[in-house]
Amino acid sequence: MNYLIEDEALELKYVPGKGAWTYHIIIPNSKDIKGKWGDIKVSGSIDGYPITHMNLAPMGDQDKRLSINGTIRNAIQKSGGDIVTVTLYLELGNQQLNEKEIKDTFSESGVLAKFEKLPKEKQQEMLEKILKSTSEEKQVQLMVDYIDFLNNSDFFDK
Repeated sequence: MNYLIEDEALELKYVPGKGAWTYHIIIPNSKDIKGKWGDIKVSGSIDGYPITHMNLAPMGDQDKRLSINGTIRNAIQKSGGDIVTVTLYLELGNQQLNEKEIKDTFSESGVLAKFEKLPKEKQQEMLEKILKSTSEEKQVQLMVDYIDFLNNSDFFDK
């Protein structure tokens, strides 16, 4: 699963007069996720309460926001200013590639063995960066860049 955040303590913000956005949380490190309203869906939990297929709101060059409606607030018994524990993952339903396809491409390019010699954290970082890209074109470009990196890195000569 491609977690955006996992068991992270975040403040439930209260900003009066913002309609559906009166109560929201700001999702850290999410500003680089591309997509317009309705394209960026997440699922996960807030204080253990399951949430599914919720939209992240693009905020220009800022981290995305997630509206927290009354149903959720009542279920978790929290209000503005309270800290909530949040786990979210990006729904990748519209993505063209999956992890197996990426590894198959690395294999066909002759770099899978080098990829697998990388620390697990680096492998996961590379896979997630490709999977979180919002267009097939960007995914393909990242794979090409990683294949070049794996082919040309002196990391493997040591």
